[in-house]
Amino acid sequence: MNILIGLVVLGVIILVHEWGHFIVARLFGVRVDVFSIGFGPRLFGIKRGATDWRFSALPLGGYVRMAGQDITDIDSGDTKPTGAPDELLSKTRWQRALISFAGPAVNLIFPLLLLGIYYVAVGLPSDNALSKPIVITAFPAAQSNNPSSLRPGDTVVSINGTKNPTWEQALGISLQAAPGSTLKLQVSNNGATREVDVPSSTNPYARTFGYSPIPPTIGEVAIGTPADRAGLHDGDIVRAVDGQKIQFWDQFVDLVRSSGGKTLQLDVDRNGQHVALSVTPQKGITDGAENYYQIGIQREFALTYERVGPIKAIKAATLQTASIVTQTIGVVGKLLSGRVSVKQLQSVVGISRTAGQAVAQGSFAIIEFMALISVNLGILNLLPIPILDGGHIVLLSLEGLRRRDFSLAFKERLIQVGLVFLLALIAYVMYNDVARMLTRHS
Repeated sequence: MNILIGLVVLGVIILVHEWGHFIVARLFGVRVDVFSIGFGPRLFGIKRGATDWRFSALPLGGYVRMAGQDITDIDSGDTKPTGAPDELLSKTRWQRALISFAGPAVNLIFPLLLLGIYYVAVGLPSDNALSKPIVITAFPAAQSNNPSSLRPGDTVVSINGTKNPTWEQALGISLQAAPGSTLKLQVSNNGATREVDVPSSTNPYARTFGYSPIPPTIGEVAIGTPADRAGLHDGDIVRAVDGQKIQFWDQFVDLVRSSGGKTLQLDVDRNGQHVALSVTPQKGITDGAENYYQIGIQREFALTYERVGPIKAIKAATLQTASIVTQTIGVVGKLLSGRVSVKQLQSVVGISRTAGQAVAQGSFAIIEFMALISVNLGILNLLPIPILDGGHIVLLSLEGLRRRDFSLAFKERLIQVGLVFLLALIAYVMYNDVARMLTRHS
């Protein structure tokens, strides 16, 4: 079932990607002969106008075959360009570059529309644990000795003029504040009110207001991660780490992130039973610094939904999409620089497992997952690798600078190199996915 769900999600995202190529090609008057979801032999479809809309045997991608494509393209078919005005190679290089760019561009726009429509139709999700008023409870040890700042027992009355903020509002205000700026707080404690200045931070782990009231309950354990290998389960409640009592989720996160890869001894409550486990964190791929560690879990979420209008929905969708884009670019940069192993990537096998987990978590998790996959597909397709859209754009740009085309033999060799590289990468990533599954089951 998970494989089927994963293929459906990928199919939708690929459909969006190829629609971007299709619509811009038609805008420039290029005839499109085939619009295919999947590669390989045609299974079924329908012919409308000049275009054969089809499903093909291998549902691991898709393509748009345009009339008169460069015959070095793997999806160009057997018909050579004739020079007709509705063929791709009859168009200018900048038009062909825009056609190549359109697929990834639509993938980057799609999450904004998807999330925006969801927020209008269903509501803007709000985390129940963070929808409470801010009452300061505890700080990390490094922050607990500052007498002029916030103290346990303080209730935050306002932040920068926002009255009675929730934890979610406060964290948002801090993250969106200008770097180096100061938050103006009014707090009360035992009937006394005072003003407090707190430095803002764009670091989501800064604990500006101390530990938020999120219980240390695990909502999801990713397959093949240190947490999975250690035997942690969804629903486990972490009570202690190396003998240190855990009250809040952020305490657990901080201890894992700063572990340096040292094995941690966990005391876990599982359905009322005490369970002792050992877990060895590994370097994460989503943090800004390289010495932070993760074990591959998510906390338990409980959401409520606020009905919002289109403007607020689009604003929230834009912020969410921008966050996904930033994180994805950061991970790609680390992959290219060698700071992150290719073993961290997921193939269709891993994506299918994640899709199944998203379905189990509800509609918003599915929408978030689709947004993530769409952004990833868009950014990865812009990489300057022959056979990808980014490779086509670079090649067209170089031909424009030279004011003449590269030889057919040269372009064929580039496409062959790109194809071999991508097939090898896909095989390697899929092997790692299957190995993780086998390790877990064994």
